[in-house]
Formats: sequence, C-alpha cells, structure tokens
Amino acid sequence: MFEVKNIEDTNLADNPVIAQMSKYDHEQLLFCNDNATGLKAIIAVHNTVLGPALGGTRMWTYTNEMEALNDVLRLSRGMTYKNSISGLNLGGGKAVIIGDARSMKSEALFRRFGKFVNSLGGKYITAEDVGISPVDMTWVSMETDHVVGLPGKSGDPSPVTAHGTYVGMKACAKEQFGSDSLSGKKVAVQGVGHVGEYLVESLAKEGADIYITDIHEPTLKRISETYGAKVVGLDEIYDIDMDIYAPCALGATVNDDTLSRLKCSIIAGAANNQLKNESVHGKAVMERGMIYAPDFALNAGGVINCYSEVKGLSPEWAMGKADEIYGTISNIVKRSISENVPTYQIANKMAEERIASIGKVKLPL
Repeated sequence: MFEVKNIEDTNLADNPVIAQMSKYDHEQLLFCNDNATGLKAIIAVHNTVLGPALGGTRMWTYTNEMEALNDVLRLSRGMTYKNSISGLNLGGGKAVIIGDARSMKSEALFRRFGKFVNSLGGKYITAEDVGISPVDMTWVSMETDHVVGLPGKSGDPSPVTAHGTYVGMKACAKEQFGSDSLSGKKVAVQGVGHVGEYLVESLAKEGADIYITDIHEPTLKRISETYGAKVVGLDEIYDIDMDIYAPCALGATVNDDTLSRLKCSIIAGAANNQLKNESVHGKAVMERGMIYAPDFALNAGGVINCYSEVKGLSPEWAMGKADEIYGTISNIVKRSISENVPTYQIANKMAEERIASIGKVKLPL
C-alpha cells in the first residue's frame, strides 16, 4: 500500500501506518494482497493480554486504503474493550476486506484470506461481520482452524447481538423513563441487516412504535410489511420525533450535524463506533440529557456467541450471557450519573481496569 524504495532511508516514526498503530496502541497489523483472487485486506491485532484476539471480518467498498486502515484500527480496539467488559478471556482484533460484498465474493478469495489468518498462528480468531455470511466463513475455515461462527456450530451471531442490544436498550429505558417497558416507545432503527432485523422483531413483539431506514430498499419493504415498521429516508431518520435512536449500520452517525437534530432521549444501537469523536460527542450527548449506551458494551452479544463456540458452550449459555448486558449497561449509566462522567468514559475505565488487572497476573515472576 505504501511504496518504499529504500527501507534504510525510511524513518518508521514518520510512517502514517506506524503512527496510526501507536495512536491506538496496537500490537500488530497484517496487510494482505493476492492479485489472483483480488483479495485486498487488513488484519489488525490490538491487544492479546486477556487471550487471543477475536473479532469479525468486514467486507466493504472503502473509498481508499487509509479509510479501511482507520476503520480496522478503530474496530479492533473496540473489540478489546468489548471482550474485556463482557468478562471474556479474549483480546481484540478485526479484519477488513476491501471490495463489494455483492459482486466480488468467491471461494478462492476467502480461502486465500484464510491462509493469511492462519499465518498468525492463532493470535487472531476471525468470524463474520458486515458483508460476510456463515458460508463465507466456511470457505475461510478450509484454510485455518482459527475461525468461529460456522454453520452447525454457534452459527450466525446476529440473534445474540440483537438480544443483547435489546436488553441493554431496556436497561437505558429503566434509567431514563423509570420503567424498562418499550411498549409504545418510538424507536428509530438505522440499518436493518441481520442484527437490525432481529432487533426490530423483538421491539415489535413488545409493542414499540418502530421507524426503519436502510440503503437496501427490498429489505426495507419486507421488514416493514413483516413487522409493521414505518419506513423513513436515510437522512430523515435523524429528524423524526423519537424516544430511542438505534444505529445498527456503520459508525460515526452521532456527530456535530446529527446531534443538533436528534430528538431522542436514548442512543442505543448495535453499530460499532457510533460516536464520531468520543471525547467531543460523548460529552455532548450527556450535556443534552441523553443516555448513550456505549456500543462495545451493548453489542457484545455477537462476540459472546463466538466465545461460546471457542469454548464449546451451548447456545443457551450465549443467550444467558447476553442477558447480563442489561446489568452491565445499568451499572455504566448509574456510575455515569453519580460521577457526572460520560458513559463512554465509564465503560472504557471498566474495560481497562480488567485488562490492567490480568496484565499484572501475566507478568513474569
């Protein structure tokens, strides 16, 4: 990705990749290229103090390679925090494949990617994420054992992710409204892919008033007809009168522009990295009297599902563990209110404290 004519003349401290790694305190990056299959990917290992780095692979049409790099760095860091705050013995990692998931997939591409995963010797365990299906992971597993979320095992993590998001949303409602009932509450779900649809299903069963938007119109139409949800435009979603905003697509949708438009009391969704700038927008959300459920704590159901496969635990265990997200979110929000500190800072502190504690245990005698 970066042409170096003479490595001896190159100052690594000036390399934008090394600078980015240092910014987020990453352990390792692996750049993957294979002209024969068209594979262009990046694997990021953020932290392995708690265990091997586990995190999904995302396939997306990034504008450029630096955008992909920034995404994989942020996502892998988020996985470290997510695994830690969920009490899992896993570190954080992530992978991105640059390309159109609707037209560029092939067995050869995913098998080649599997070889790259395998080259890390178990330091990174992959799974599905945006643009990736369990079938794709089956192709990856032909070349490496370091993959979870396979059909016939823990399978699609989306139901567990959606369930954790749903119970965490209820925990926020309890703090904000005095009751965790979502019946009659106006909930705007941005993105109704695998996780978003399962979330809509749970909300519909409880009698919530649901608004949905997505880039894929056939999916919108089907979900609207199935669950009675109201379809709104991609940009219109920020302006509707709602109680809860649930971003379930890509990140950074809570930003300078949208915060001045959002009329919700709660932000609780399954997307990663919802705050465009944590320090700026995390504080701004709190100052507006909104409750923000930190994404890596709220959407941990997916990695819980994958962990159950790594450890040979049952689907029932995974759902039960996801139920604990209610208590985790409740604790974060209560501490945020009592300490007058943004929820993201409380969640980060909780995750970092566990990593630091286990890090001391692992120090050599």
